[in-house]
Amino acid sequence: MSDSQKNKLNRLREYWRGRVVPDFDSAAGRVRQWKKEGLVVSFTNGCFDLLHPGHMHSLMEARSFGDKLVVGLNSDESVRKLKGVKRPIIPLEDRISMLAAVRWVDLVVPFDEEDPGKLIEAVLPDVLVKGGDYLPGEIAGAETVLKNGGKVYTLGFIEGYSSSRLLKKIREE
Repeated sequence: MSDSQKNKLNRLREYWRGRVVPDFDSAAGRVRQWKKEGLVVSFTNGCFDLLHPGHMHSLMEARSFGDKLVVGLNSDESVRKLKGVKRPIIPLEDRISMLAAVRWVDLVVPFDEEDPGKLIEAVLPDVLVKGGDYLPGEIAGAETVLKNGGKVYTLGFIEGYSSSRLLKKIREE
């Protein structure tokens, strides 16, 4: 992440009163504090390029497994690697702001890798949650969470909602 992006993230962190952290160490420190307070920490991740009802449902469900929800958010570069050069539609700073505004989200952490494995190792959540389009053996970080006594859940998939489907519909109009 460039220094310019880090500066923007720090401004967002101030604006969102600590609901956004710019790095893994800050996220890990926050999670350690919550765990000391006896809180259960859930984790999910994604690109969250075009927020839609499917995302909202997944965030609400992911939060229901714990007292706090940490969301790992793919950086613009990692979204391009995963989804192609035309993505993301919404830049990182705006995606961070939208997620930080969601009431079920307690912390947003951007990451540059294609998967959140390193972030999950740093944060060590009690619960790892992914959408129903993943099989348990395919979930990055699942082994780490399970080895540390945590749980891994997949959510039901809500048909009809996906960012790719929305983009296709927009392009057809």
